[in-house]
Amino acid sequence: MKALFVVTGRGIGGDAVTALNIAKALEKYGFQCEFALDPTAPGLLFKKHGIEWHKTSIPQAGGHAATKKTLVNAGFKTLKASIKTASLCRKIKPDVVVGVIGGGAVVGCLGAMIAKVPSVGILITPADAKVCTKITTTVVLPESNLFQMDLNNETIHKAYSPVSPDIVVGDRENALKNLPDNFDENLPTILLSSGSTLFEKMAKAASMLGDKNLKANLIVVGHPLEDEYESYLENPNLINLGYIDWIKDLYKVVDIAVVTDDGMMIHEAMAWGIPVVALLGVKYGRYHNLAAVFEGAVLESELENLDTVIDEAFANITTMKQTAKNYGRDVLESSDKIAGIISKRAGGPSSSKSD
Repeated sequence: MKALFVVTGRGIGGDAVTALNIAKALEKYGFQCEFALDPTAPGLLFKKHGIEWHKTSIPQAGGHAATKKTLVNAGFKTLKASIKTASLCRKIKPDVVVGVIGGGAVVGCLGAMIAKVPSVGILITPADAKVCTKITTTVVLPESNLFQMDLNNETIHKAYSPVSPDIVVGDRENALKNLPDNFDENLPTILLSSGSTLFEKMAKAASMLGDKNLKANLIVVGHPLEDEYESYLENPNLINLGYIDWIKDLYKVVDIAVVTDDGMMIHEAMAWGIPVVALLGVKYGRYHNLAAVFEGAVLESELENLDTVIDEAFANITTMKQTAKNYGRDVLESSDKIAGIISKRAGGPSSSKSD
C-alpha cells in the first residue's frame, strides 16, 4: 500500500520531523511512503535521509499567528493548490493521503477529497482544525486547541507528537566529543532551544542567563532566524552550537531543557525524562498551555523570571524527572498509534508487522 504525505513548511524543522516519524512507523504496517513539499522548500531534512519528494503548492496562512487577511489570501491559493494536489494523487495513486499540519493538512485533505482518496489530517492550528475535521479523519496534536477539549467524535483522534523511538538511543561520548572544551561535566547542563531555528526571544533568554553567571553549562541550539540574533550569543558563558544533527546525543548530558511552548522538543524531553521550562511567547506570541498537558513535568516562564523558574525546576528535579518519564512512555508510542489510525483509514492492517 502507498501513502502520500503532504507536508507544510520548509522540510527542515518540526513539521518534517513529524511526517518522517509517522512514515517510519507506517512502513511497519506495510506502506510505501512518498512525500510532497512546497516548491520553495529546501527539504534539507529529507535530503539528509536520501529521500526525494514531489513538489506541489502548499500555501501558508501563518499557522497560530494567522490573521483574517492572511487566511483570506491563503484561501484562494489553497483552492488552486488543492486541485494540483488532486492531480498529483491521480498520478501516483496513493491508498491514503496524510496532510501534515497547517497548509499541508488543508491542501492534502482537500486534494484527497477531490481525487476521492481516503485521507488523515495531522492538526495543530485553528485553521487546519476548522477545515479538516469537517471532511475527513483527523489526529489532533497537543498544540491544537482541540486537544484539551472533551470531544465526542469518532473521526477526531488525540495523540502526542510522534517522536521516533530512536531519539532515546543517544551516545553520551559522542556528545562530549562534539562539545567545546569549556563544557564542564561536573556542572549541571541547561539546554536552550526553539527548535532548528533560533527565535529572538530564546536568544535573549540565553544572553540574560549568561549574564547571571549561573553555575551551569548553558547550551544554545538552533540556527538564528536573523543574523543579528548572533549578537545575543557572544556571551562567553554560553556554548552556542547552532544547528546540529546530533541532538539525541546531546540529550544525554542535559539536566533541564528551556524550550518553546510547542513542538517536538518538549515531547523529546518527555521521552528522555528531562524536566522542561517552557519559555512563553517565543514564536509569534503563541500559547499552547503544554504545562497542563504535561502537568508536573513542565513549568511555564516569562523571560523576566526565567532564572527563578529554572531554580524551581532544579529544586524539584527528581520529581519532575520521574513525571516526565511517565509521560515519555506514551509519547514514544504515539508514532505507532497515529500510523495505526492511518492504516485503518486506508483499509490496511490494524497492527504493525512488528507487533
